Amino acid sequence: MASNYKVLGQSRPADTAVTDLYTVPSGGQAITSTIAVANTTTLNATFRIFVRPAGAVADEATAVVYDAVIAGNSTTTLTLGITTGATDVVSVRSNTDLALTFTAFGLEIS
Repeated sequence: MASNYKVLGQSRPADTAVTDLYTVPSGGQAITSTIAVANTTTLNATFRIFVRPAGAVADEATAVVYDAVIAGNSTTTLTLGITTGATDVVSVRSNTDLALTFTAFGLEIS
């Protein structure tokens, strides 16, 4: 098995819809160690992070972070240690268009 430390995904959602940040490749596994959320606007915003086993629905049952507030022009770093298997998806949502950038760092095992 090959292990690769890397940026697993990066997204700046254009709207308030749930956006996939990272999908574990078929036959692989991953550990998402850290997710950084940067608010690039001057206004406070809220965000959500979901872990969706096998692409399950992004809702309260798959939420890891739900409506957390992030101040304008700031960054928050979440050390989570999320373990995921093949086809699992880490998704994000912002309450403000083009306000937040999400970056996932971790280990991909194939």
